[in-house]
Amino acid sequence: MLIATNISKKFIMKESNGLFKRKTIKNKQAVKDISLKIEPGKIVGLLGINGAGKTTTIKMIAGLIEPTSGNIMIDNIDVIKEDKKIKSIINLISGGERNIYWRLTAQENLEYFGALYGVEKEVLNERIKSVLEKVGLIESKDIPVERYSKGMKQRLQIARGLINDPKYIFLDEPTLGLDIYIAKELRAYVKKLATVEKKGILLTTHYITEAEELCDYIYIIDNGSIIAQGTPSELKENLTTNIQVIITVDRLTNDVKTEIDDLFKNKSTKISFEDDNKKTIKIISQKNYTCDIIKCLSSYDILILEMKLIEPNLEEVLFKVLSGGV
Repeated sequence: MLIATNISKKFIMKESNGLFKRKTIKNKQAVKDISLKIEPGKIVGLLGINGAGKTTTIKMIAGLIEPTSGNIMIDNIDVIKEDKKIKSIINLISGGERNIYWRLTAQENLEYFGALYGVEKEVLNERIKSVLEKVGLIESKDIPVERYSKGMKQRLQIARGLINDPKYIFLDEPTLGLDIYIAKELRAYVKKLATVEKKGILLTTHYITEAEELCDYIYIIDNGSIIAQGTPSELKENLTTNIQVIITVDRLTNDVKTEIDDLFKNKSTKISFEDDNKKTIKIISQKNYTCDIIKCLSSYDILILEMKLIEPNLEEVLFKVLSGGV
């Protein structure tokens, strides 16, 4: 298991005050007291807007930058003190088109990165073939990367991230800049890495639908601090705004309207009625009162023609949290 405890990162920045004046030294707190954990076979999301501290956090956990304070343990190995030892079981995959060499072929890129990770040549040749088959690039392995499409380059990024057969993979905005079809394909592959190959995955993203689709657990980060956490369903249940129930019926009477109004008088619920072409009851509340409504309508022998339950999504939760509505 990966456990990060109270990790913080402070950067010292120098600002120029003019040609002959001293530079002002300022401290910027990029990350403050973040604690999180990742289990093998699980996808953990770090969700937040740009500049929230996601990339700094993932770089600290990957051992690329040292925390100002706190500690990070991966399978009881100290990431800060034993960074060389930890390299064999982790890897970082970034979004975009960085970290691969365009003038080299896919085969040559993976040979180079495999050597950097100290993978033995006999093992490396088999692994290159295996990972290229996994990401669908085996037929293009001898083509220079500069001739690849964006989707092919990102698949090669994933192959590069798998070259040392890591137990933990850190994905920093993996679908950045990709079209919806390629992004969907990559998300399916990331899910497979966790569920089938039992990799522990940390995913940073500001795409809310991506986090909702993939993640078993989510940390929401803002201004360098964790401000909410839980499974997607827990976040929606505990932090959400409202559930909407829309019921179309065959008729509406004043007695029914009055009883429904009385039923929700003290329940922080908004009720509205439409009695035009469609006779509709709309209930907006933090809890699902569908059973109460059905019972009430049945007592008046009113026929329900259609019922819609509109539950909030993770985007609404994120908006509420970041706007200070928790």
